[in-house]
Amino acid sequence: MAAELETPQGRRIAHHVLPGKGPGVVFLGGFKSDMGGTKAVYLEAWARARGRAFLRFDYSGHGESSGAFEEGSIGDWAEDAMAAIGALTSGPQVLVGSSMGGWISCLVARAMPEKVAGFVGIAAAPDFTEDSMWAGFDDSQRAALTGQGRVELPSAYADSPYVITRRLIEDGRENLVLRQPLKIDAPVRLLQGTADEDVETSVALRLLDHIEGPDVRLTLVQGADHRFSTPACLAMIETAIDEVTG
Repeated sequence: MAAELETPQGRRIAHHVLPGKGPGVVFLGGFKSDMGGTKAVYLEAWARARGRAFLRFDYSGHGESSGAFEEGSIGDWAEDAMAAIGALTSGPQVLVGSSMGGWISCLVARAMPEKVAGFVGIAAAPDFTEDSMWAGFDDSQRAALTGQGRVELPSAYADSPYVITRRLIEDGRENLVLRQPLKIDAPVRLLQGTADEDVETSVALRLLDHIEGPDVRLTLVQGADHRFSTPACLAMIETAIDEVTG
């Protein structure tokens, strides 16, 4: 059963902490995913076998944590991540951010640089609320979002649609990371599948160009999809973590 951490904002964050040697590894999940996903559970087992410290958690409104998904925003989830990393880890950590977790990792790296030993982005999706969602909405969807405060989008990963709120879009604009320099003074590995239908390769290239750091590399994987969870893909994530920790 997951433990809970209460954030300074009063949200309860469900988490699993694995003690071990550092630098620890923190898995940051994607939009409407949870810490029970394939990559999070696999990496915890990998860390346990290595004797490495590991943290996985659910953002508020996700998984076992408190709150409703529709009430959340990028800023809220970044606060959740920073609270968990600040309270539950010791020393610099390797941030492994999947999809939205890649965006959250960038916000953590900007706000808490002393806590970042490395960053592994898996189909990282920085600024997606603006550059993918808002940019892709038609006039009727934008009108619904503005007038009713919400719009529903079909999901390829769940039976129920995604509810996108005006707050999510507006808060996303306050947390964009590709509009100003993003300095990450630690090794960075970005992994991106060419068959990803949710995050285009151009996003990975843009993030590669945008990060200012001593060792930033992008690997494009032919045929890999957004889940990036095949045995070969999981092995690449392991390799990337090893590379950023030397």
